[in-house]
Amino acid sequence: MKRYIIFAISFILLFSLFQVLSGMILTFTYTPDIAEAWKMSSHSSQEVIMKGNSSFLPTLILAFLSATIAYFISKKFTKSNNSSK
Repeated sequence: MKRYIIFAISFILLFSLFQVLSGMILTFTYTPDIAEAWKMSSHSSQEVIMKGNSSFLPTLILAFLSATIAYFISKKFTKSNNSSK
């Protein structure tokens, strides 16, 4: 159980780090098209529309669930290989 907790915590930390780093890379490499933005601004409304919370929590939960399943599958195969020797 201790190995699983260490695995889970390290997975969450690494996944979060990769999410932040990929966001930073996408932000740094984004080049806006000023001419197109200027054309589109004349058609946009003056009101601000707030959309729902966009969170990476569902993605984190699914990735964590996948990692958990992968961990237990690999553990089962490791036990099977050890018992067959």
